[in-house]
Amino acid sequence: MFNDIGPLELVTIIVLAVLVFGPDKLPKVIQDVMRTVRKIREFSESAKQDIRDELGPEFKDFEFEDLNPKTFIRKQLDNDELGLKEIRNGFDLKKEMAEVTDAVHGRESEAPSASSSSSASGGSGGRVDMTKKPEEPRKDDRPPFDADAT
Repeated sequence: MFNDIGPLELVTIIVLAVLVFGPDKLPKVIQDVMRTVRKIREFSESAKQDIRDELGPEFKDFEFEDLNPKTFIRKQLDNDELGLKEIRNGFDLKKEMAEVTDAVHGRESEAPSASSSSSASGGSGGRVDMTKKPEEPRKDDRPPFDADAT
């Protein structure tokens, strides 16, 4: 209930309560406040029970906390009917990352042979060497035509 009140704030409230109500009336005020809080809780529980009774037997497991969007989404995602747990457990991120790392390292080790084969075969080797710098166009070559730019 008071999760966001720090120790300094709590001491400040106590000192203010002692100054405002005095040490004689403070226990009586605390009792009155606690009695009021208890009555409010009882009223709230009574209202919840009345709502559950009015909704009928099909909503007997209805929880008002489910109306909180975070709780609702968490409950729906934890539902076994969707099969999300199997998907989540079947997806091994470490294995996927290892495969990607192996593929990247495999490409790097094959890059010199790919560049030599692409230069020897005229650039139709199947793999593109991303480390190779583009060749400078000759003076006689026209730039490629871009229909979208004109």
